[in-house]
Amino acid sequence: MKGTMQGVTLIADWDPKPGFKLGSKDIEGRQTYLGSQVWRHPRFEIREYDIPTPGPEQVVIEIKACGICGSDVHMSQAEKDGYIFYPGLTGFPSILGHEFSGVIVEAGKNARDKRTNKPFKGGEPVTSEEMLWCGQCKPCADGQPNHCEQLDEVGFNVNGAYTKYMVLPSRTVWSLEPLRQRYKGDDIFVAGSLVEPTSVAYNAAIERGGGIRPGDRVVVLGGGPVGIAACAILKRAGASKVIISETQPERAAMALKLGADYHVNPAREDFADRVLEITDGMGADMFMEATGLPEVVYPGIERVIWEGRTLLSTVVVTARAEAKMPVMGEVLQVRKARIVGAQGHSGHGNFPRVIDCMASGMDMTPMSTKKISLEELPENIIKLQTDRSECKVTYIAN
Repeated sequence: MKGTMQGVTLIADWDPKPGFKLGSKDIEGRQTYLGSQVWRHPRFEIREYDIPTPGPEQVVIEIKACGICGSDVHMSQAEKDGYIFYPGLTGFPSILGHEFSGVIVEAGKNARDKRTNKPFKGGEPVTSEEMLWCGQCKPCADGQPNHCEQLDEVGFNVNGAYTKYMVLPSRTVWSLEPLRQRYKGDDIFVAGSLVEPTSVAYNAAIERGGGIRPGDRVVVLGGGPVGIAACAILKRAGASKVIISETQPERAAMALKLGADYHVNPAREDFADRVLEITDGMGADMFMEATGLPEVVYPGIERVIWEGRTLLSTVVVTARAEAKMPVMGEVLQVRKARIVGAQGHSGHGNFPRVIDCMASGMDMTPMSTKKISLEELPENIIKLQTDRSECKVTYIAN
């Protein structure tokens, strides 16, 4: 294919904070693993790009749907001093967008469909991991692709899906064919665009958090898409009580619709008191921190662990944040509790398992509460900095 396409591009100024030192994987003026320490004055442009062509092991995907992620919001949001909120891997200018689905329109001769173990024919509905792990470094060889030492990320430091076409390595691409039995027409692509955030929740709760036993009690703090997806996954896994802690009523209602049993509003009631009341003083087996405000919410989690009767609780830190957690080691020791970090969604069968869960009835499409065009992306990303009433805003390609 030849021609051009438009892409919603984030631009920012390379202006490292005093004391910042270029890391071994940073590229002066282009890329850093510490975005909030370097990038200043973010802004959007809709730029023209050439339609990409695939290499031997790559595919070109025609984008059909792409959700706005909180990472997109935080990359484009500046603190008072102008530095971006997002603390992780970033490289600008880049087309944003990484929660996407689409159709294979061109494939390299060595690009294979993992569902059939045959070359792509074209026309297959697909989604992809956004973490482009190398497969050659030690973490990748150890089976930990989320911690690849040569990591690139779609929509963070390489061009993403807020456009018409994108090129990706076939190793990260997953077929959405199982969803055809449940979704008609373009609904399959809305569902497909939700595989990535749901896989982040799956990786956090099941892979990193160690999962739960049927009958366990869980608390999810933060009703963003990842937190809501965690409610759906953990209820499906057999949790007897799923509690969502969220201040936004629309997002709390969505969590209750998709898997949560109880809602705690920490702005109106004491979080720890209410969780202990709901669980008859037992507390919870798992807590997922998905607010990005660990310094605010952890004291409440710690109190539930301390006062509740449940031992061996796991706290899974999922949201990205620079802030430090105020942790008392004594509580972890006496209550045999632990804190684990979760990053990414790749490996461990996360993507295909999420797709199969969706195909068998775990419908996440209610999360997509607003559909927009490419031209409307910048204003909607900026709006989400202050207005969280929409659960998931989805770009639908023409």
